[in-house]
Amino acid sequence: MSTQNFRAQNYLVPTVVERTNQGERAFDLYSRLLKDNIIFLGTPIDDNIANLICAQMLHLESENPERDISIYINSPGGDVNAMFAIYDTMQYIKPDISTICFGQAASAAAVLLAAGAPGKRMALPSSRILLHQPYSGSQGQVSDLEIAASEIERLRTQLEMILANHTGQTQEKIKNDTERDFILTALEAKEYGLIDQVIQERNVVDRSGPIRAIDS
Repeated sequence: MSTQNFRAQNYLVPTVVERTNQGERAFDLYSRLLKDNIIFLGTPIDDNIANLICAQMLHLESENPERDISIYINSPGGDVNAMFAIYDTMQYIKPDISTICFGQAASAAAVLLAAGAPGKRMALPSSRILLHQPYSGSQGQVSDLEIAASEIERLRTQLEMILANHTGQTQEKIKNDTERDFILTALEAKEYGLIDQVIQERNVVDRSGPIRAIDS
């Protein structure tokens, strides 16, 4: 993921310099993380972000289909159709996807957090997870609003089915809980089935673990 792609987000992406036998090589920070099979979702989700994340997952699968991919999530959510592009790709590719929330995973981002491989969905202790039903700001004549309302209801049902599948909750409970903003702490998200572990620290020598979990 290039630095140029991130300049539009109005912040500076640090550059990491590595020294090898062939000399020095500079990476933007996100490209360096990608070398360790780490993808970073730290923005609202739109089509551009979805395309970048899907492309990174497909690239990492082509590099090594047996190696897990980690997606770190700190996102307020975003476009539901862009989220579905990421979700479907997560389910499609061969590597297990480990999802880790820090900060927040709200709305569409919470669905992606829950969509990680079983046993590999995590959150840091102070994380905030928020679920709610999709909404539309559609305007226009009555017939257009009816079409938009029908589409929103279809998306809502689809999201409820996905969350029920990944959490073990009933679709009816998901529907009732998301009538309004449904906010959970990391431990509450674990109890609900959105994640598997609340993590606090890991061995810094080995990026892949071990990770110390917090008991509920």
